[in-house]
Amino acid sequence: MNIQIFGAKKCFDTKKAERWFKERGIKYQLIDMKEKGMSRGEFDNIKRAVGGIESMINESAKDKDTLTLMKYLSDSDREEKLFENQQLIRTPVVRSGKNATIGYCPDVWREWE
Repeated sequence: MNIQIFGAKKCFDTKKAERWFKERGIKYQLIDMKEKGMSRGEFDNIKRAVGGIESMINESAKDKDTLTLMKYLSDSDREEKLFENQQLIRTPVVRSGKNATIGYCPDVWREWE
């Protein structure tokens, strides 16, 4: 199992996800989205796995101006704006192959084992 956790160091749910995998002895790779972010291919795979960009958007993100703007964009423009502003994605994004989750989802991760 090859686990990637996309998150932020100060995000409590990211820390909880890290702890969940550590406690089970599952190796994972942590990618700080503030430093690196997702590649276009990773973004597209995660979008498909979670059912579209609507479930990826963090409605309580600090950048309220961009969130408001995204409500008025077409679907393709909204997707591009989210890719450009990855700080608007809910964290943690946990990925294992073609499977992915948004947020803290230990019930789903248990099925991956």
